[in-house]
Amino acid sequence: MNKFSLFSKASQGACILTVVFLLLAGAALAQEEEAAPEKDKRPVRNTFESIWLIDNQTVMVPIKGTFEMDILHRFGTMDNGYDDFWGIYAPSNIRLGFNYVPVEKLQIGFGFTKERKMWDFNAKYALFQQGRQGGWPVSVTYMVNAGIDTRDKKNFPEDTYEGIDRLSYFHQLMVARKFSDAFSLQASVNVSHFNFQELVPGENPDELLQMENDNLSLSFLGRLKVSPTLSIIANYDLPLTDHEVNDPNPNLAFGIEVVSSSHAFQIFVGQNYNIVPQLNNSFNWKTNPDEGFLIGFNITRLWNF
Repeated sequence: MNKFSLFSKASQGACILTVVFLLLAGAALAQEEEAAPEKDKRPVRNTFESIWLIDNQTVMVPIKGTFEMDILHRFGTMDNGYDDFWGIYAPSNIRLGFNYVPVEKLQIGFGFTKERKMWDFNAKYALFQQGRQGGWPVSVTYMVNAGIDTRDKKNFPEDTYEGIDRLSYFHQLMVARKFSDAFSLQASVNVSHFNFQELVPGENPDELLQMENDNLSLSFLGRLKVSPTLSIIANYDLPLTDHEVNDPNPNLAFGIEVVSSSHAFQIFVGQNYNIVPQLNNSFNWKTNPDEGFLIGFNITRLWNF
């Protein structure tokens, strides 16, 4: 056998070994890829502990079959100090609300508020949900609210507030992210609409000036957990529309939240008195931005069916 034959056989052997090596390496890589766990794209749990955080709803929609009762209470402002015990004995506002989740990601509800004897009906849908390790980086939820002012006609100027004049609406698009088990933030853009242009006294008491039908605003809120059941919470609402008369003031609120598996209790100091979102975002000029703070609390109770 000549040297060229030996060389040829050696080359063939080297080629075979190379191919076998590549196949074994490919198989090993394939096994590693198969063994690598897939990213968990399930929705994160508890971006917030409740559908409410102070004056705003959150991106949270409870699981299908959840029934919820809300009690939202606002005492009077602290302006008078000890005379009405910093607002606790001043005229207060309260809303009783009920919500249900008939299908996944959709919440519907209604409530009745002392201020303006307002009945409101709302729906909220979770458009996108933040994934645990992949998927959407944020949660996006849309909420719509329709309110009916049911006060007696004698509360309004003559020949006003007929029929659909009593209707108002609120649209809110919320974007939130849970950055860690302890820290979550949410921002939203809000549009309030009133079929009737609110009439407010001008410099001349006999003169009534009209506000705009629509009001655009932004809201920001956050939660920082300090223990499994206790959190520090904050809320800021910023009106954007220039009404030229009685512009609404911003609202700053902060407090604490205590939760259990079926309850959430929040107590805070803030500047919104009206509770119903379109009223809060459009008529917050009733509280002085420097002295108009008030104490409020929210209680929510969940049942699952």
